Amino acid sequence: MTQEAAIRIAVVGHTNAGKTSLLRTLTRRVNFGEVSQRPGTTRHVESVDLDVNGEAAVRFFDTPGLEDAVALREHLAGFDAGATPPERIRQFLQGPEANGVFEQEAKVLRTMLDIDAAFLVIDVREPVLPKFRDEIELLNSCARPVLPVLNFVRDAASREPAWKELLSAYGLHVQVRFDAAAPFVGAERDLYNDLATLLRERRDHLRGVADFLDTEAAERRRSACTRIAALLVDAAAIRRTVSATEFSDAARREALVAALRKTVFDKAQRCTDDLLALYGFRQGDADEAPLQAIEGRWTLDFFSPEAMKDAGLRLGKGAFIGAAVGVVADLAVAGISLGAGAALGGAIGGAVSQGWGPLGRKLANKLRDVHEVTVEDGVLFTLVAWQLKLTQALEQRGHAATQRIATETPEDGDSPTRAAAAAVRGAQPARNHPEWESTGVATRSFWRPSPQREALVADLSRALLPAFEA
Repeated sequence: MTQEAAIRIAVVGHTNAGKTSLLRTLTRRVNFGEVSQRPGTTRHVESVDLDVNGEAAVRFFDTPGLEDAVALREHLAGFDAGATPPERIRQFLQGPEANGVFEQEAKVLRTMLDIDAAFLVIDVREPVLPKFRDEIELLNSCARPVLPVLNFVRDAASREPAWKELLSAYGLHVQVRFDAAAPFVGAERDLYNDLATLLRERRDHLRGVADFLDTEAAERRRSACTRIAALLVDAAAIRRTVSATEFSDAARREALVAALRKTVFDKAQRCTDDLLALYGFRQGDADEAPLQAIEGRWTLDFFSPEAMKDAGLRLGKGAFIGAAVGVVADLAVAGISLGAGAALGGAIGGAVSQGWGPLGRKLANKLRDVHEVTVEDGVLFTLVAWQLKLTQALEQRGHAATQRIATETPEDGDSPTRAAAAAVRGAQPARNHPEWESTGVATRSFWRPSPQREALVADLSRALLPAFEA
């Protein structure tokens, strides 16, 4: 899009209607302003830019809530009756009351006179009271295009029809449904497209903003798939060898398995943190308000019997992954099933039964000396499906949400299940390359991924994209 001056938009409305929440979601700045259940949290006008290609395309102004529109309307009735509504607003702003009893309203109206358009944020759970009519009339008096944004429309207490009727009565027929806590798919584009009907001279600019946001969303999704694919390759490449003597010692074997489990957990948590950052969230935002309980909720025991049972059921329904897990022919060593602790003889028997013949006997001979512990496919499947569900949830989460992320267990045959199964199938080559395991944050600067590893990550990333298809 060609560079033009940023469109100036005031975000206005009654106290605690969700104005700052909307801005956090539109700009993906979870730390902008303060979100709280307390009324009147925003006391001053604050601005924040939406950048497109490194330049400010839209400049939003977060305004205080209108607190006493009824009294202000009565006050304005005493001004020159022959003046236009904007002239009466300017007269009011020059008077002492604008710095006194109506200070908050004055901040809003002063901003309204200096912008291109306004988003009127409405909490549709509120009953349609007379004070809201006075607020609409005050805003209309500034002679600027106003686009109502209906917030909390998914709530069971929504009074959306009544609000639509009121807005239409005041000539505000163009309205947008936009839940700041859980935006609808395509809600952002609808918002800018509808604004373009009110600002026809900036229509091309606003369409450019909408197109950029679509492109940005697609790139964010591809980046998420790439990050999950990298985690999958990383976990599949894990390999820990141990002598037969050490392995026979129950305490040492248990310590080895515990250490490997912690390694997998740490890698998964780093991936989760990266996904949160990619979507504009932070792990510690619970203290500020928006992500109360992402931490903790997204800690899954990938090795639990329940998770492994679920993975086994799903992998057995048309999504079977592959051969005996943890048996690597190149090194002739056997892995241990971390979920179920598969016996050594079972691994050997699995190799021979698959027609490996002499190779199976070779494995049996070498397994007398060395054992190898790897991460089984059921764990990899659970790991990937879980990260995909997190990403899906983040795509539907506004940056003002305070509730826990609600996800459902993937159903048999749904997109995340199929995509996770396909990716785990495709990740099998990583088992032959323990050097592909990343070495962690502390030593990451000394680790260089190979071109072959990166090519596999790219292939698996493409295999994960169908998880987001409708």
